Amino acid sequence: MNIGINIGISEKDRAAIAGGLANLLADTYTLYLTTHNFHWNVTGPMFNTLHQMFMVQYTELWNAVDPIAERIRSLGHSAPGSYAAFGSLASVPDAPVMPPKAMEMVKILVEGHEAVARTARNVFPLAEKGADQPTADLLTQRLTVHEQMAWMLRSLLEE
Repeated sequence: MNIGINIGISEKDRAAIAGGLANLLADTYTLYLTTHNFHWNVTGPMFNTLHQMFMVQYTELWNAVDPIAERIRSLGHSAPGSYAAFGSLASVPDAPVMPPKAMEMVKILVEGHEAVARTARNVFPLAEKGADQPTADLLTQRLTVHEQMAWMLRSLLEE
C-alpha cells in the first residue's frame, strides 16, 4: 500500500531538499571515512593529541550520518548508501591513498569540514523555500559542528 505524503511541503520542494541532503550525507560520510583513516595512520610528535582529536571527530561524524539519512527518508526519498553514490554526490575528496604527514592530515580535514559547511549552507535556501524547519534545524546543527571543528583544526596549523 503506497500512500501519499502530505506534510505541507510540495513534492518538488521535498525532492530538491532531499537532493541537497544527499550531497550533505555523501560529504559527511566521506569526511568520516577520511578522519577515521587519519586516526589509524597518524604518526609523529603530535600522535596522541591528533589520534584522540580525530577519534572525537570521526565519532561525531558517524553519529551525524543517520539523522541526515533519516531526514531524507522523512521527505519521502531514498537515502544514498553506496560508495559509488557517495563518490558521485560528494564535494569532499576521498582520502589520499598514502597517508600524508600529520599536519597535512590536519589541513585536509580543515578543508573537508569547510566543504561540508558549504554544502550544508547551500541546502538552506531549499529548506526555506519549502518551509522545512526540521531540515533547517538539522543544517544549523551541522554548520555549528563543522565550523567549530574547522576552527579547532585550523588553530593547530598556526604558528
